[in-house]
Amino acid sequence: MRFLPHRLTPLAKSAFWFCIGGVLGFFFFVSFGLIIFQKLHEGKIYEGISVQGINFGGKTKEDVTAYFQNKNEQIAETKIVFEYASDQIATTARELELGYNTLLLADQAYYIGRSNDRLTNLSLILESYLHGLNLPASYSFSQTNMKKLIQPITENVYKEPVNALFNFQDGRVITFRPSNNGQEVDLKAMENEIAAKIFSIVSSREPQTVTIAISLKTTKPEITTDKVNDLGITELIGEGRSLFQGSIPNRIFNITLASTRLNGILVAPNETFSMAKALGDVSSFTGYKQAFIIQNGRTILGDGGGVCQVSTTLFRAALNAGLPIIERNAHSYRVGYYEQDSPPGIDASVYVPTVDFKFTNDTNHHILIQTTIDPVYQQLSFQLYGTKDGREVIIGKPVITGQAPAPAPLYQDDPTIQKGQLKQIDFAAVGANVYFTRQVSKNGKVIISDKFVSNYRPWQAVYLRGTKE
Repeated sequence: MRFLPHRLTPLAKSAFWFCIGGVLGFFFFVSFGLIIFQKLHEGKIYEGISVQGINFGGKTKEDVTAYFQNKNEQIAETKIVFEYASDQIATTARELELGYNTLLLADQAYYIGRSNDRLTNLSLILESYLHGLNLPASYSFSQTNMKKLIQPITENVYKEPVNALFNFQDGRVITFRPSNNGQEVDLKAMENEIAAKIFSIVSSREPQTVTIAISLKTTKPEITTDKVNDLGITELIGEGRSLFQGSIPNRIFNITLASTRLNGILVAPNETFSMAKALGDVSSFTGYKQAFIIQNGRTILGDGGGVCQVSTTLFRAALNAGLPIIERNAHSYRVGYYEQDSPPGIDASVYVPTVDFKFTNDTNHHILIQTTIDPVYQQLSFQLYGTKDGREVIIGKPVITGQAPAPAPLYQDDPTIQKGQLKQIDFAAVGANVYFTRQVSKNGKVIISDKFVSNYRPWQAVYLRGTKE
């Protein structure tokens, strides 16, 4: 079967072109009408457009700006207080340029129906004219002024993050510094808090006082401790301190020398650390000077006097870390240095090679021994770094069960000293029996329970009395 092409009748052709012409005419009419409407509203906001419920149809951008500037003036003296801890910095809404964003509101209202898309313009103009179009308010404040205002607090609280350092050589850590987080003012959090409170500020009929908390945030270092070593040395697990104020120069020298020789030592998992072994020979041949030591029931000058300050401080660090103490010996009598910042009984004597101090690393990671000395405050500190395993340490307060007064001073004639002069060579100390306990728990189970006993003898002051004529 063969189909012949369909031919439009003259009437159909006329109807087709009539429709085309009608559509084109409609769009021409609408476009022309829109142009005329826009011309009549040139420089003015279209009818039915409101901002925060206020109708600005037929008004200019300047009218919108003036209206909200007046609103801002009403709350200009509102007091804004920035607060951090006990510090406060006060300002006003005017100084902070806080309030309605007048220029933005004026532009938003004016440019509705004035885009490059005519269909969108027509739709918005009809929508606002027939049903009204309400814009929400926009607010602003000067971030620059806020930053300048809180600058003193910003500088005071700022802490720069510290990158970790770890240098390992010949089985010893020669350089170690753990990473530390920094802190700074959290400007974003403050801006959010201000934004949350602006509505209540601008809605108030009279000036008020508004407090804004100065928030801080943590800043991370680029290089953290766990990135610079694979030994598990990531954090402080225990620390001990002691004072040696009033020490003679030679004693201070020996304390510094001995602590330096322990600095950087690594204690492997399940290894027992021996201070006597770590120090080796303590004598003038290894650099030590003469200072007072306890020997054969007397206080005398001897090589390495002051080394017990080091063992005492390390003992305290190991105690606080919750590590097993394998060997600890108290001094023969109470030494004043060790009670400058501590009750009696928390000391440890070392006399190489016979009297030692030992502890075991029962953690699953290495422990790094670090020492620091404050020469001004005359304080020695030991830091033990490793990985915390959840153990909790409770150290009881030392208990004194009995005391005995020091014996009367002993005076010995000395023909090498000028007659009438006295030279004190030993110092009186009250005797005491002291003990304290320690309990170490992990996952709710007690893993170490020990008692440290010290029996301090009463000590006699000894004077040399000159007989030389």
